[in-house]
Amino acid sequence: MAITTKKKISDEQALHIYKNLLLPRRIEERMLKLLRQNKISKWFSGIGQEAVAVGVTLSAKPKDYILPMHRNLGVFTAREVPLYPLFCQLFGKADGFTRGRDRSFHFGTLDHNIVGMISHLAAMMPVADGLALAKKLKGEDAVAFSFCGDGATSEGDFHEALNLAAVWKLPVVFIIENNGYGLSTPTSEQYACEHLSDRAKGYGMHGFNIDGNNVFEVMATVEKARNLALKGEPVLIEAKTFRMRGHEEASGTHYVPDILFENWAEKDPILRFENFMEKEGIAGKEDFKRITKEIDQSFKKDLEKAMNAEDPIFDKQTEIKAVYSTEEPKPPVRSNGITYEKRFVDVMQSTLWQAFEEDDSFLTMGQDIAEYGGVFKITEGFLKEFGENRIRNTPIIESGVLGAAVGLALEGFKPVVEMQFADFISCGFNQIVNNIAKSHYRWAPSLNITIRAPHGGGVGAGPFHSQSVEGWFMQIPGLKVVVPGTVQDAQNLLYSSLYDPNPVLFFEHKKLYRSLKATVSDKAAYEPLGKAKVRREGTAATIITYGMGVQWALTVAEKYEEKEISLEVLDLRTLLPLDKEAIRKTVQKTGKVLLLQEPSLTLGPLSEISAIISEECFEWLDAPVMRCASMDIPIPHDKGLETEFMADSRLDMQLTKLLAY
Repeated sequence: MAITTKKKISDEQALHIYKNLLLPRRIEERMLKLLRQNKISKWFSGIGQEAVAVGVTLSAKPKDYILPMHRNLGVFTAREVPLYPLFCQLFGKADGFTRGRDRSFHFGTLDHNIVGMISHLAAMMPVADGLALAKKLKGEDAVAFSFCGDGATSEGDFHEALNLAAVWKLPVVFIIENNGYGLSTPTSEQYACEHLSDRAKGYGMHGFNIDGNNVFEVMATVEKARNLALKGEPVLIEAKTFRMRGHEEASGTHYVPDILFENWAEKDPILRFENFMEKEGIAGKEDFKRITKEIDQSFKKDLEKAMNAEDPIFDKQTEIKAVYSTEEPKPPVRSNGITYEKRFVDVMQSTLWQAFEEDDSFLTMGQDIAEYGGVFKITEGFLKEFGENRIRNTPIIESGVLGAAVGLALEGFKPVVEMQFADFISCGFNQIVNNIAKSHYRWAPSLNITIRAPHGGGVGAGPFHSQSVEGWFMQIPGLKVVVPGTVQDAQNLLYSSLYDPNPVLFFEHKKLYRSLKATVSDKAAYEPLGKAKVRREGTAATIITYGMGVQWALTVAEKYEEKEISLEVLDLRTLLPLDKEAIRKTVQKTGKVLLLQEPSLTLGPLSEISAIISEECFEWLDAPVMRCASMDIPIPHDKGLETEFMADSRLDMQLTKLLAY
């Protein structure tokens, strides 16, 4: 099947395109031999699809970002990523881009403006939105190109990313490699529309359906799409192609009819390009043999060197240190001589304002946060002061905006994402635990992302607006989880979270917003996250708690003081990282511990504290570790039911048991 180009190209340009198509093909064919020899463990083949990856990359500009998928080796080779570390990455060697911490194309290299994938399909598409927004805000003529397969178009992130791109008029181009199958699911079971590109109309975007095995058509379409995107008109391209091998080699192709292989073999992008060059008199069969030999030689040494490279060696401290960025934030030093009485909600607002005045790289995104000022009015007035580029309403999305925050952070911004209620964070769970949390450990620079999440009960808001979900994230290395229980901490810990180079989930108790006030300095001050604080000294027993529990504990401790019973209150302040030393110190001091938390009892955050005390502090205990938590039921709406549900309704009873032991 012949291909032609409307644009006149020189022999030199044609040979350049041919070599770029041939290089990934020859590397793959060598990798398949190594796979059969058990020298590599897995391979996702892009044989037959090279025209899409190569065509996009050759038509993109160096400043453009590309977010490839499994079958896009041609992106890396056409971007001239050094082959030795690339091969080491594919072999899982120590000199790979992830140093053996991840495999395949699950990595990026910002030196080449490539941001790699994770296994969760479509998850990187919102990241492309963030990268595109960053380029737009910086006024750079650059575009983000994001790949996905036909299967990924069924994922929620696909829809959130396209809608956000269209609403925000972002310079982004989404490319669907429609190769006929998910793992084994044919497109007939994947979507009901005639063309996936038709979906663009529903988002108000341009949509193009092209022959993905015709590199000239790919390149021409990408050039057109790039120009549109730079004008704020995002584009969806569906490139029809075919997967000539299994999803990965172990899965085989028995589910694919033979006739499809026969038909698509005639459309092989390299064969078609060779036919074009022969027809145009640019090159012939002997030239192709010679070029193939040259291509094979071009990567032979790097491949052999990578095969013999060192495997990763496990070093506990090295791996632990790699989870978090150790950059030292340098916020402005402020005089804090003046003090004011402020509510919890007031310091939330003033601290955000302070940071936004200090550093133009801060921006915030969320539902109803601009003109409306957020449902709790924390960003009221921000739009007028800081402008729509930095105070950004989003559609009703969670995952899409969290993914966009990754792209912005990679470009040096400090995005602050507001979850309207912490309960809704479940809709963005994958972006937080699999993308945001793991990226720095795997390959990325630090991601300064702050996720604000109003949480907690006591206000009669029912089972979907009252949950305390902070414990969900305690087991996710790479995140920091902060829960202030005082006005002073709401001010300083928020400020510290904003400047911390790592992703921070900052949980703000809704009931404390307008019920708690204190005298605090007029400016927030930075302190490293991860330090607990003794809120009240005592000797009879310790209440270990955080967040709203701090107020419950201080109230009950004051009541017991009248009985001449001295209770110590330890405020954890951050759940990740935990201050184990402070926990050990208070247990050694009092010998009796009550763990107080607002979340339900089973597998609540303080269950981990109980395990730590049992393992590391047993010899100092004078009584069993006891817990006081909310009930193991959804949070009721009725105020009377909610009151009995909450942990503080059982606090006095649990303390009496502990003290009597």
